[in-house]
Amino acid sequence: MSSLATLEVGSSGKVAAIEGDDEISLRLMEMGLTPGAPFTLIGVAPLGDPLELEIRGYRLSLRKSEAQRIRVN
Repeated sequence: MSSLATLEVGSSGKVAAIEGDDEISLRLMEMGLTPGAPFTLIGVAPLGDPLELEIRGYRLSLRKSEAQRIRVN
């Protein structure tokens, strides 16, 4: 499995898992990043941080460090 941070713009997939069991991983799940949720990577800022994705009908921006914790397939 790869992480969300390694995908190319325009890629689609599903969330497979979120690494860790701390406040950040809980917050990511509260934002809709739960296993099985489909998403599309919409864009990446010029310096690579943040990433913008569309998930559950809305757009979400994440730091690259957060995106590295999200495993996708």
